[in-house]
Parts: sequence; structure tokens; C-alpha cells
Amino acid sequence: MARYDMTGIGINLREIPDDNGVIKLKVLGLILDGPAHSAGVRQGDELLSINGVDVKGKSAFEASSILQGPSETFVNITVKHGNCGPVQSIRVQRQSIAKSPVFYRLEQVKNGSSSVGYVRLKEFNALARKDLVTAMRRLQDMGASYFVLDLRDNLGGLVQAGIEIAKLFLNEGETVTYTTGRDPQFVKNIVAENSPLFSSPLIVATALHDNCKAVLVGERTYGKGLIQSVFELNDGSGVVVTIGKYVTPNHKDINGNGVDPDFRNFPGKRSLALLQSIGR
Repeated sequence: MARYDMTGIGINLREIPDDNGVIKLKVLGLILDGPAHSAGVRQGDELLSINGVDVKGKSAFEASSILQGPSETFVNITVKHGNCGPVQSIRVQRQSIAKSPVFYRLEQVKNGSSSVGYVRLKEFNALARKDLVTAMRRLQDMGASYFVLDLRDNLGGLVQAGIEIAKLFLNEGETVTYTTGRDPQFVKNIVAENSPLFSSPLIVATALHDNCKAVLVGERTYGKGLIQSVFELNDGSGVVVTIGKYVTPNHKDINGNGVDPDFRNFPGKRSLALLQSIGR
């Protein structure tokens, strides 16, 4: 997990071509309170160099490989803040200890008696399911009548972690996702095997939305649905190969398309009746 789940300083890089077609590396997301975030790196920054080596034209995989190293060692990076911001050299200490990806709090609905359990999931790492269950149980004990699961700027991570989290809310036999590919071994229907652990109304994404367990709030999602494997080569480099796709329970291909929300902003008082009816 440590090798491909994060860079070692807690950033997710995205390749963006400039006007001349040369690849630039932008920070797509960060682990909140992770090494890079704490050192001053921000979402949208452009990564210019690593330990004095210009990364212009390099792939995100190549740059991430350079960023990785033994825990507690340091790496020097140069970033440009935003499109027109200042250039800054930053010394970041690598960390391999997985931090909890879950942040939660209880919110009171304005002019109402309901309480909302707000849970932010920053990354689908090995701690995600366990910590999400703990947070939601605590919020229930505090009086939450429904939940918001905030996945904005989520770094992604382990596919199985995402699947197991979706199963927390689905009935036995309901589809989490379909996988498709040329090879029959990658064509699967992944379903929940047990009764849901939580049945309170929820605001989140497609596995729950398509099974009528949740509504979606926010902006159109990024649209990442490829199944990829990393193969190491003898010289230490690697090749990333796409071997299939994930599609929604309603067989929608989200890769490159994303998912449109039901609401652009958090539902108002009139719309909460729809949310309340979802859990019935």
C-alpha cells in the first residue's frame, strides 16, 4: 500500500499539458495535515523540481517515484503557487505512517431540530472503513439523524476500501459496482453480502445513489473509473496498464464523464423531505 497509495509526502499529482504540449505536474489533492500540506504545499500548485531535478515533461508516476524514500528523511521540492503565484522552495519530511483519513463533526440544522453528522473522508486507505464506522457511531450517539459524507478532494487510494465502505449502507445482494474489461476474469458484479450497518439517510455518491440510498450534493465529480495495474521493470521503472473499468450499478461509465449531483448546494428545508424519505 505505501508504495502506490501515496507519494510519501501526502500529495496526488495530475499531468496537465501546457500550450506547447509539454507536461506540467499539478497538485490535484493533499492529505490534510500531511507532510506536504503542513509544509505549505496547496492544491493547484505546480511542482517544478524535486531535489534540484526539473520535473517538467516527467509523468506523475516518475515524479512520485522520486518523491518516495525512507520514512523521516527529507526531500526538497520547488512549487509555484497557483497559476501566477510565487515560486517557493520547501523542505518536506517523508512519512509512511498512515494517518486517519476521517474528520467528523455534528451540525445543527438552522431553524430546525435535526442534527446532521458531517463526515469527511480524505482518502481510501487501510484505515478508512474502520475509522468511518467509528465516526458514524459516535455521531449517532451524539444525536445525528442523517449524514453527509464529504468526498471532495479525496485522494483516492485502495479500491477495496471504497467497496467495503459502500457495503456499509447497502442491503444484501445490492450492487456496489460492475467491472468490465476484455478479459472475462475482470467482468464482475460486486454486491453487498450482509445487511447494512447504517440505514440513516445519507448524502454521498453512485453506489448508494443508484440503489436509492443517498442523494448527491456538490459539483460534477472528476470521473476516475479505470482499473490499472503497475508492472515493475528490471531497470526500476514501471508501466501502468489499464485492464478494465468500473461502472455504476446502473451501468453508467463515469470515467472522464463524472457524476452529476442532485443538488449543487446543501438541500434547503423544503428539499430535506426528500432526504428524509430515502432512509425509509
